[in-house]
Amino acid sequence: RLSQVIAPAEPDPAASPEGARTELDEEMENDICKVWDMSMDEDVALFLQEFNAPDIFMGVFAKSKCPRLTEICVGILGNMACFQDICMSISKDENLGQVLLQRLCDSDSPTLLETSRLLLTCLSQPEVANVWVERIRENPSVYDCVCFIMSSSTNVELLVKVGEVVDKLFDLDEELMLNWIKNGTCHSVGPSVDDSPEELPDFKIVPCILEAAKQVRSDNPEGLDVYMHILQLLTTVDEGIQAIVQAPDGGKETWSLLYELVCQELCQPDDPPIIVQEQKTVLASILSVLSAMFASQTEQEYTRMRKSKSYFFLLIRILQYMEGCGKRTVENSKESEQEETGRTDVNEEDFHLKILKDICCELLSNMLQELTKENTVEGLHQGHLNEQTCSCAFQNLLPLYSASVESFLEVLREADQTLADNLEKRFPSLKVHT
Repeated sequence: RLSQVIAPAEPDPAASPEGARTELDEEMENDICKVWDMSMDEDVALFLQEFNAPDIFMGVFAKSKCPRLTEICVGILGNMACFQDICMSISKDENLGQVLLQRLCDSDSPTLLETSRLLLTCLSQPEVANVWVERIRENPSVYDCVCFIMSSSTNVELLVKVGEVVDKLFDLDEELMLNWIKNGTCHSVGPSVDDSPEELPDFKIVPCILEAAKQVRSDNPEGLDVYMHILQLLTTVDEGIQAIVQAPDGGKETWSLLYELVCQELCQPDDPPIIVQEQKTVLASILSVLSAMFASQTEQEYTRMRKSKSYFFLLIRILQYMEGCGKRTVENSKESEQEETGRTDVNEEDFHLKILKDICCELLSNMLQELTKENTVEGLHQGHLNEQTCSCAFQNLLPLYSASVESFLEVLREADQTLADNLEKRFPSLKVHT
């Protein structure tokens, strides 16, 4: 029946005009949706493959003017690709691979969502991931279409899935990431509602990522985590850092978004300490990007005004919360000592918290050297700086960052001699150097 829908025996005089979208017959939609549901079963998926369903779907993609039909067919392929042998078969079909990438230029959000889900499934299979990375690298329109989606879509579910695809691509292949960082489009063909090509604007990767992050931040914490990790991956190469800090606005938009997230939304003073467990990965990503921007040789005035005092107090709060989480983790570890799975989970939690702690300490040590007497006095008056918070900072920073601690202690001595003396007594190793 599907074959007949896409290739009728005789032209229908009452058919829709060329280029017009058509609706799927309700009975046909119900039937093919049943196949979509059933394709999650491996036996059904194998039968569909033996029945040459991928070839039929190729015909759908080439001839159908019905977005719903295209969405369902891509969705069925996505289910089939969850099984390794079928995924390898789909991935090795060069024609099908190219046609599927072209679906990223579709104007239909549900089709884009299913296409992104299919790509992520294939990229997550180690046996075929490189095939798709190479195919995407050789297809410049993918960059344009992905940037178009990130910069213009308001569909949160679609943005999250596209973000996961980009995150996976950058994690798999640094060369592709470098190409996308350097890329401005060659004005290739993009999404269009008809058969006329649509020229896309000159996209840059960082503004597109930021726009998508703004869309998902309120509705989807996992999506925000994905986009912050993409930014973090960019900072693992010099070109990525430069793309962030040398954007047309000098990186101000990136800094402002991250500032709002960490100083107004994440790990707030009225949150319970356990919040750091829930937010550990997104915090680690954000602080990594901030650290890279902080250390950049192209610092802007907006970072100088805001960076030291606001982030300094936040970092100390995170470290304090982590001490509470650490105690809780030890207790949980003892309770689950006889449970292998429990130990594995705890170890994984320890690993992620350690990463967050290392990033916090590195950034905190840099900021300690930037704090002025005015910042310090303000922190003392507001209650953010006291013996407890300073002790927490020193305990985590020493001995690795002793130079930064000593530098801050000199500033603190000018603002509060008594507090500085008490800290020296509490940390005798500092006396030797002062």
